Parts: sequence; C-alpha cells; structure tokens
Amino acid sequence: MNSLERNKSILTKYIPAKAVDVIAAWIYEYNFKLKIKKSRSTKQGDYTPPHSGRNHTITINHDLNPYAFLITLIHEVAHLITWEKYKGRVNPHGREWEKEYTLLLSHFLNLDKTVHEEQKLFPKEVNIALQKHITNPSASSCTDMNLFRVLRKFDQDLHSLTLEQIAAGARFRIVYSKTKQSEEFFIKGEKRRTRYHCTHMVTRREYLVHALCKVTLE
Repeated sequence: MNSLERNKSILTKYIPAKAVDVIAAWIYEYNFKLKIKKSRSTKQGDYTPPHSGRNHTITINHDLNPYAFLITLIHEVAHLITWEKYKGRVNPHGREWEKEYTLLLSHFLNLDKTVHEEQKLFPKEVNIALQKHITNPSASSCTDMNLFRVLRKFDQDLHSLTLEQIAAGARFRIVYSKTKQSEEFFIKGEKRRTRYHCTHMVTRREYLVHALCKVTLE
C-alpha cells in the first residue's frame, strides 16, 4: 500500500467519505504530518510549522465527529498555507488566514451545490451553519456558538452535559483522558461572552472554560 492509499485508509475513520480524496491530496500537496491525538478540552486541533528538520505538523482530537474533524482540519491547513506565504509575519487569525480558510472551506461548500441532496458532503443544517460561518470566520468553530451547537448534534455522546447546561456555583469535573490523573475539578462562575470564569477546586486559580465544554457534575 503506497502512502496515498494509506492516508486514505486512515482518513476514512475520521472524516466523511466524500472528503477523503481531497484531504489525502492535500496531505501530499502541502506535505504535512497529520497526528491523531487524545481528547483535549482546551483545543480541538493545532498546527506547528516546520522546525529543526521536522515537517509541518497538524494534530486533531480523535473523538471529534466526522464533520467537526473535517472543519478543524481545514482550519489548520489554512494556518499551514498562511505560514508558507508569510512565515509567521501576520496575525495567526488575521485577514490572511481568513482568506485561506474561506477558500478551502468554500471548495467543499461549492461541491455540495453541484450534487443532489443524498450526495452532499454536509447535512443540510451543517451546511446552513457553515454558510453563515464563512461570511465572518471565527478563530475556530468553538467560538462560533451556532456552528458549534450544530456540530455537537452529530457527536456520539449526545447525552453528555456541557458547562452552559449546569447551574452557576455547581461543582464539575473535566476529564482530559481516561486516567484519573487527568481529571480536574472546578466551580462554575460568571459567563464572559462564550466562556465561564471557573475556579479550580484545589489551587483556587480561575480559568476561562468554554460554555460548550463537556463536563460531569460532582
């Protein structure tokens, strides 16, 4: 199995089948290493530019649903292209990144315009949310609350709680991995835009936690 076929085989597990060929081609064209990571509550993905002989690297959380995974990957590829053009001389989420992100995402949205409903890549409600999102791209899908809520409907753990669903003052737990050492306990505080001020129950330090972060009540 050559590298292109191997990439397709891996991608099939994480993104919609109709996007596999395009993304596999991007991995070859933009020459980056894609790493699948364990769940991280602070981010869904990230991009690291080449350094010390290492190539471009993009990491994505393994537990994202296929549409969230794809959109996060598009977001990070836009960072890669922006870095290639400007070598870090521009704002990470400035107009240069917005232009590249919009072009990449538009590629898939335009494909959906040319096919019948049953052949579309994105479900109708995701497509509608993306059409709104693309007119004013946020730094991430997490900061676009409408898009984030729509994408969450396709998560496997639909019955999990999010921070915005629990009462102010409630004690909750965030699990960063399946090991007990990766649990953190907080008290929910006041809302600030898309995040809540939360107090760590051990250190008493305050953190801003996203309103749609998955939590467990204590």
